[in-house]
Amino acid sequence: MSDIKSLDDLKSVVGEAPVAEVAIAREPVRDSLGRSYATGKRKDAVARVWIKPGSGKVTVNGKPMDEYFARPVLQMILRQPFKVANVEGQFDVMATVAGGGLSGQAGAVKHGISKALQLYEPALRAALKAAGFLTRDSRVVERKKYGKAKARRSFQFSKR
Repeated sequence: MSDIKSLDDLKSVVGEAPVAEVAIAREPVRDSLGRSYATGKRKDAVARVWIKPGSGKVTVNGKPMDEYFARPVLQMILRQPFKVANVEGQFDVMATVAGGGLSGQAGAVKHGISKALQLYEPALRAALKAAGFLTRDSRVVERKKYGKAKARRSFQFSKR
């Protein structure tokens, strides 16, 4: 042991340590009908999302996406995971969403689509994760405090 005087000597004694493979090989998760299921959440909205290979038809609560989410911004939010993963028009989506308003519901469906896509095709996980679509947005409405009109707004001040 006394003949080791530098790091190079130590390397020659120990040898090259094998580097452990960090990437975990994930298996696709699909049901008997070939669908992947995921739950998405945003604010008070919770979406249950099923995806399967298809023509790109998106159904939300039994209605087509453009009928349920009439605003183009909300439709764009739903299409984002497919654009990032580069699989536009390849999956049919069936979602049921409850709670919250339209914006929160659109965010919940987007979160659910992203999670379901990465379960269906684990190779898409890196792109979706880099875009931040797999992370649940934890921002919720701040609670009202006593002695205040709202969460932070005070009652009107009267000097006299």
